[in-house]
Amino acid sequence: MAEEGDVLTNLDNQQGANGADNQPAAAILTQYIKDLSVENPNAPDVYQWQGQPKIDVQFNIGAEPVGQEVHEVTLKINITASGDKGNFYLVELDYCGLVGMRNIPEDQGHAFLYAEAPRLLFPFARRVVADAVRDAGFPPLVVDPIDFNGLYVQQLNARRQQQGADDAPAPGGDA
Repeated sequence: MAEEGDVLTNLDNQQGANGADNQPAAAILTQYIKDLSVENPNAPDVYQWQGQPKIDVQFNIGAEPVGQEVHEVTLKINITASGDKGNFYLVELDYCGLVGMRNIPEDQGHAFLYAEAPRLLFPFARRVVADAVRDAGFPPLVVDPIDFNGLYVQQLNARRQQQGADDAPAPGGDA
């Protein structure tokens, strides 16, 4: 039997006192391409080049509030495919999602915005990249999955270690 107040299993949808909505909730409200750039700088010569391009994938995550309970999460993906003779193609994508959050503690909200929301958006962004590369005349590029939660925890730990080092006394001080 579910524990009383268990958010995951308590399906009793009664509202709080005076109709208050105090249950935690988070969801992707919508998702969209905010910016997409595809460059094929060496066409048509590039189609005669031999060998496979070296693929460099860079990504970044941003989150900005756009309303009281809504944030825009941006998954930025930059891809460069290069070879001995130059660039095969370049793809720059800003794929966004509007995330609604209510009654969520700040630390959990931060984790949702920078780990869970990008994880949910990524498969759609990956499809956009694959289609863009295919439409540029190359085999579709399927970007490998990214462990957003693992990266979030890693960056959080690194930030905590840095803050701990900043708070520690300088070496070589008086004992």
